[in-house]
Amino acid sequence: MKSIGNIKNVYFLGIGGIGMSALARYFKYTGKNVAGYDKTPSDLTAKLQEEGIDVHFEDDIRKIPSKWNPAETIAVYTPAIPEEHKELNWFKSQPIGLFKRAKVLGLIANEKSGIAVAGTHGKTTTSTMVANMLNKTKVGCGAFLGGISKNFGSNLLLPKDDSPWIVAEADEFDRSFLHLQPELALVTSVDADHLDIYGDKAKIVESFEKFISQIRKGGNLVLKKGVELDTSKTAAKIYTYSLKDDTDFRAVNLKLDESTGFYRFDLKTPEGVIANCSMNYPGLVNVENTIGASALAWLSGVSANEIKAGIADYQGVARRFDIQYKSDNKVYIDDYAHHPEELKAFIASVKALYPGRKVTGIFQPHLYSRTKDFAAEFAASLDLLDRAILIPLYPAREEPIKGVSSEIIFEKMKLEEKFLLEKEECLEQIKSDDNELLLTMGAGDIDRMVKPIVESLKTKYGV
Repeated sequence: MKSIGNIKNVYFLGIGGIGMSALARYFKYTGKNVAGYDKTPSDLTAKLQEEGIDVHFEDDIRKIPSKWNPAETIAVYTPAIPEEHKELNWFKSQPIGLFKRAKVLGLIANEKSGIAVAGTHGKTTTSTMVANMLNKTKVGCGAFLGGISKNFGSNLLLPKDDSPWIVAEADEFDRSFLHLQPELALVTSVDADHLDIYGDKAKIVESFEKFISQIRKGGNLVLKKGVELDTSKTAAKIYTYSLKDDTDFRAVNLKLDESTGFYRFDLKTPEGVIANCSMNYPGLVNVENTIGASALAWLSGVSANEIKAGIADYQGVARRFDIQYKSDNKVYIDDYAHHPEELKAFIASVKALYPGRKVTGIFQPHLYSRTKDFAAEFAASLDLLDRAILIPLYPAREEPIKGVSSEIIFEKMKLEEKFLLEKEECLEQIKSDDNELLLTMGAGDIDRMVKPIVESLKTKYGV
């Protein structure tokens, strides 16, 4: 499939995924007939249904629209769909194009000038920041995001007809980002992850090097300082960024406004300084993400004032440093962190923002393989907390691995105040604890605990 122009019908297997739902919305808004399957109902699937998309939750080929012309239909799936899935195997037996999500995203993004944000962590926040900055310009952009932007109220920003730019989160899982050939690209980090797919870190590095080699001739690559990649095979001009090291893009005169909890800084660029950048979103880690996003915006022609405006009104992404509750002396923050490096950066940023507060963190490991591969690293990151609660791991697409559970992280932790609890026990303990500064962290279904926790805190401490 070289084009999607002749397609009238699109069916999604796993439509409730964050990346899949953005594509579903895109095709719906462009006039296609859209339907799909997901394993369980969620807030995302409910919103898709509200927007007129037919979603069902049983693996049943009778639920697939029967009136669609196969020649005008494609099916899109994610690697999370198991091989024995009945609907997936039905599509394999039909004269209907069946494509991975990454392939379809590449077809859309590569028709324009792509801005791709890659990295084992930080890419969702950074790509959403870039989209917010470009959205301040007359040219605008489209965006396929890995989270729900609070500015847009969606994981999709539809492009203006004359806009050349598509911002895409470039996902390294299953080498999905190798379907992208961007004009501009940024790499936030290259840590060992997805070892069930790659085997070892060397293969991950190799994949990122292949990704940057696909940047279009005349394009630009922005690398965070410390990211070690062989750049000899990319034709892109290379820039660097960091929080405050000697790089092409960095923060100078960085200050925390203690009255608001937000940072202010001057942004150093290769052609001067953009003074008085004020954030209205917390976290030192997000200052660094802002610098990376600003670098991409600057290279795409966004003006200094537009960059500043995009920084100032950035409201964040759901489940990324997401302050859910705040009173005079109690704070609850939810975050998607599910890798040891992400946990370390998140916890450190929280402690910098709220020095002296006792930090309690609730963590749900994600995947048996990741838990097995990084148990010691998870333990070290969680030891940065003052108090830790581990709940049972979320398996996602994986079958159990003998001997692997949240307990293997728990046993390696040196922290004195640590607990291994079921989710229900955890919620009960929160009701009785002091909860000076509470964090929830993980990429599984821990997000379903957020509302009960907020309600509990409101009941205990008031709104």
